[in-house]
Amino acid sequence: MRKIAISDIHGCYLTFKKLVRDVVQLTKEDELYLLGDYVDRGPGSKQVFDFIFELKDEGYKVRCLIGNHEEVFLECIRGRGRFASWLQFGGRMTLDSFIVNQPDQIPEKYIRFMEDLEYYIQVDNHILVHAGLDFGSIDPLKNTYGMTWSRDWETSADMDWLGSRRVIYGHTPKTKSQVEFLLEHFPKHQLLNIDAGCYGTYIPGYGNLAAFDMTNQTLHFQRNIDNMNAWRSHVGH
Repeated sequence: MRKIAISDIHGCYLTFKKLVRDVVQLTKEDELYLLGDYVDRGPGSKQVFDFIFELKDEGYKVRCLIGNHEEVFLECIRGRGRFASWLQFGGRMTLDSFIVNQPDQIPEKYIRFMEDLEYYIQVDNHILVHAGLDFGSIDPLKNTYGMTWSRDWETSADMDWLGSRRVIYGHTPKTKSQVEFLLEHFPKHQLLNIDAGCYGTYIPGYGNLAAFDMTNQTLHFQRNIDNMNAWRSHVGH
């Protein structure tokens, strides 16, 4: 039985499915933890959700966190005036994946899924969170903004507060080699960013989706295969 974490899928459905099914070869004895940002930028946000639902329906153990992109999505649903900025944030790709023009046209089950997402999960000696922790807070695990939006927080990490716990997170893209470097130093520094910039195929070193095997302390990578030609071929069948 393994415990696997993946973050920042960003609508890259084909890549996500291949990583889970073929690279990691997830089994029903394993536990899969998804650290948020399922939507926006890539072409298959709806399909990412559908694959998560499929895994759960098939009896796989899957727990999911909320990311900042889901938070902005929900703000649009609730009419808080973020719609225009969300479209620039990658939201147009999400709407296109549902074949709708407005967020409130998206079926209720997808909205309920996002509304029920957790902010953090503690697994053994790991704290799983989307973006990071705000150590300026009395209790970093009560600062939801910090957990979904934090950047450049690592140097302020309170190691006394962490104790023997380690933080696994995403949100700020890294190159594949940077993620591998962070794992090498994970035992000492206790912080591991596993966002390998899946949607950023146009930037050298990025364009990978990473899975971290917490049980064996190993990384798996899948190169982004959600280019538009592959996507057109997929949706055409």
